[in-house]
Amino acid sequence: MHSAELTIGRTLGVTFDPGEDFFPTLSTFCRTRNIRQGYIPMFLAALSEATIVGACDKIDDPNAPVWSRVHLTNVEAFGCGTIAYDHERDDIVPHIHTTLGEKARSATGYTSHLLSARVQFLVEMLVVEVISPSMTRPANPELYDIPLLTFDHPGPR
Repeated sequence: MHSAELTIGRTLGVTFDPGEDFFPTLSTFCRTRNIRQGYIPMFLAALSEATIVGACDKIDDPNAPVWSRVHLTNVEAFGCGTIAYDHERDDIVPHIHTTLGEKARSATGYTSHLLSARVQFLVEMLVVEVISPSMTRPANPELYDIPLLTFDHPGPR
């Protein structure tokens, strides 16, 4: 386990417009508002399409991460996540999980890691800036190179 006391900065609300791509729009928002790290306690969305992590076939190694994708259309979504910062790319590294309901299929639900999405009607999001410690997401070579949230600070963890 690793933990850190977070020094919180601003709390902002943001909406995305129809047709916008979720992650590039989030990145532009963070760059415009000079947010390098933080968390998203919630967002609501109506998405024309979304891609999440999921598998339809049998998973060979249940301990390994799933890298395959599931594509959904016309969904309502609720989600949350964290925003870390990649100094080499000079960009945010968001980690978003969401629950989506397919409107045309009796709101059949899916929950997973969000890989991409396009806004159909709206995204309404709250973003809480974290001033310190620095939050990064380096790949962990001992755990399938999964990028894990890291708090960069001196002292006890």
